[in-house]
Amino acid sequence: MGTKGLKSLLVAGFSLFLLLSGGSVKANEEAGEEKLNPAEIIMDHIKDAHEFHFFTLKGDSTEFHATLPLPVLLYSPQRGWAFFSSAKFHHGHEAHDGYKLENGKILAVSGPEGAEVVDEKVVVYDLSITKNVVQMILALTILVVLMLGIAGKYKKGQGITTAPKGWQNAIEPVITFVRDEVAKPNLAGKYKKYLPYLLTVFFFILINNIFGLIPGSANVTGNIAFTIILGVISFFVILFSTNKHFWGHIFWYPGVPTVVRLFIMLPVELLGVFTKPFALIVRLFANMVAGHIIILSFITLIFIFGSMSAVAGWGFSPLSVAFAVFIYLIEIMVAFIQAFIFTNLTAVFIGQAMEGSHDEGHH
Repeated sequence: MGTKGLKSLLVAGFSLFLLLSGGSVKANEEAGEEKLNPAEIIMDHIKDAHEFHFFTLKGDSTEFHATLPLPVLLYSPQRGWAFFSSAKFHHGHEAHDGYKLENGKILAVSGPEGAEVVDEKVVVYDLSITKNVVQMILALTILVVLMLGIAGKYKKGQGITTAPKGWQNAIEPVITFVRDEVAKPNLAGKYKKYLPYLLTVFFFILINNIFGLIPGSANVTGNIAFTIILGVISFFVILFSTNKHFWGHIFWYPGVPTVVRLFIMLPVELLGVFTKPFALIVRLFANMVAGHIIILSFITLIFIFGSMSAVAGWGFSPLSVAFAVFIYLIEIMVAFIQAFIFTNLTAVFIGQAMEGSHDEGHH
């Protein structure tokens, strides 16, 4: 019941987002303003930003942006520190305190008010709290509060002497699944040592994946910087789990001629050490970005056909919305699958790094 309710809530929110987005684009067309740019719209929805933007309504002489501005923190060696709200930029239309927002990037400007130009001599370090940062903090907070609450129930005996209840009942099968299907098969007797890390990675990715499906939220797991950090952390965990047999098979592959070993096997094996975290990084990033792009592509098709003919636009709308909702439901499943794949591959790579010699394995 909980899963069905979550799906219904997400689909309802997504449908509302479609209606509001449609109204915004339609207003632009009626006002005779710039033509629809599908690529720009899609990229605006999946990239990081200094505000949460939900929708825009435009009239003949008014414009309303439903946004949640975020704090801007800048440092420049030439100008020092600057701290203000991103609302001061008025969605990129105005400069504030010598800075301007252009294409999602904050640049230093100079000149008279209303006619500022970019000052390339001024170096700007953007340390702002963007929507990706806010969403990660929110996901981390939910993860910590949820797990501490469940742990507290186990300490009181609930779930041990009595049946688990609430979130405890929902999370326990997932924890058991990760332990029995991911940690134990790949890490054998050392699974308890790595289980906290694997569970943390799984739930952190899962929560961010689900948040990314809420209209107006940030697509955190579709940001390459986010997946790089996760991949680098897993990379170091894998490296610290290696033993002499792992490195011995890389630098001195047994049973292979010296020439082949030095000039073919050694480069390939060393490259393999770095391709493992790279696979983790790209797989999660590509899958989460692809789903959002497909959904947004179906929606923009409505307005592409509408620009050709009003009849074509309205006629294609039901089909486009149906496909978009279908992909949206698949993305809910993908959110769980990608969290599992990242966690499972991490466990596989750690297990490979801990493998002993053939003699020890036989014994």
